[in-house]
Amino acid sequence: MESQLHFDLPVKPALGRGDFFVSPANALAVAMIDLSESWTGGKLVLSGPDGAGKTHLAHVWATASGAQIIAARDLPAADIPALACHPVAVEDVPEIANDPQAQEALFHLHNLVLAEGHRLLLTGRAAPRHWHLTLPDLQSRVEGTHHVALNPPDDVLLAAVLAKLFADRQITPKPDLIPYLVTRIDRSFDAAATIVTRLDRAALAEARPLTRALAVRMLGEDSADCDTT
Repeated sequence: MESQLHFDLPVKPALGRGDFFVSPANALAVAMIDLSESWTGGKLVLSGPDGAGKTHLAHVWATASGAQIIAARDLPAADIPALACHPVAVEDVPEIANDPQAQEALFHLHNLVLAEGHRLLLTGRAAPRHWHLTLPDLQSRVEGTHHVALNPPDDVLLAAVLAKLFADRQITPKPDLIPYLVTRIDRSFDAAATIVTRLDRAALAEARPLTRALAVRMLGEDSADCDTT
């Protein structure tokens, strides 16, 4: 009887350049990250849905450029002049749409970083025009920043994302599992993350291998839940 041990280990995403799979859905964004010296005005906005790879690419860029990474919500407590001595990546900028103090800090950081001749990367789920920042000068500056988007995954990228999500959990799925999932789940990064988490938990709870049969059963139960008969 085949057996496979599962342990509830911390999820540690691999964030190196070699861990980011390039496909037509994200090739332009990857190229812009790799060519940061060519950013118009020294800055770039990177957008995309949750799980698309914004944080991953921010870390790739930080490793290559020596940049500091900070969450937008943490800016009020940060030493802005010290941050501006390096390239900076500010993540999840739309989260401060209702935080005047954080917006003011970002406005000053934006101006100082560029005045020092460094690069600035800003990330958010949507395009900058939808960030709805209430500080007009800041909103106008982000809308005037060159913007590149990470698009929803194609089949090849979705398969690679699933493989990475399993690898981050130190799981090696059976060879037929990922091709099955690609044809059955919603074509989104959220859906990929959700199914990997659910399969991992189910395998742990049942002390059984993570196989296509488990996925068939789980997705079949989901389908049954949607029946309206």
